[in-house]
Amino acid sequence: MITKINHIAIVAPDLDEAMGFWVEALGLPVSRVEDVPAEAVKVAFLPIGESNLEILQPTDESSGVARYLEKRGPGMHHICLEVDDIEAALAQLKAANVPLINDEPQSGHHNTRYAFIHPKGTGGVLVELYEVA
Repeated sequence: MITKINHIAIVAPDLDEAMGFWVEALGLPVSRVEDVPAEAVKVAFLPIGESNLEILQPTDESSGVARYLEKRGPGMHHICLEVDDIEAALAQLKAANVPLINDEPQSGHHNTRYAFIHPKGTGGVLVELYEVA
């Protein structure tokens, strides 16, 4: 069911400043930077092997990511697990009474579908499930 870690997301108040460490100090490449209006973030994608590091900068002060940053500060935001069947994964979690943020898959960019699992059910880690078309 889980095929790999798709990405690890880090939230930062300033994308360029955060990339100073990851790109300049560590030498990670940047594959692209894009705005994701549906999530009110600007995202930099830094590939590492088969996975990515994603740096998120909120673009709207009222967004969930902005509230997360305000409450917890910069740092790790979530881990994203790629699944081959997101409906089956959500059904398994519902059957196990794991609290979900998204009961149904959401449509993402590049023909993906995603859903978040609430940190109350994961030992404090925000987890995203991701299905690539």
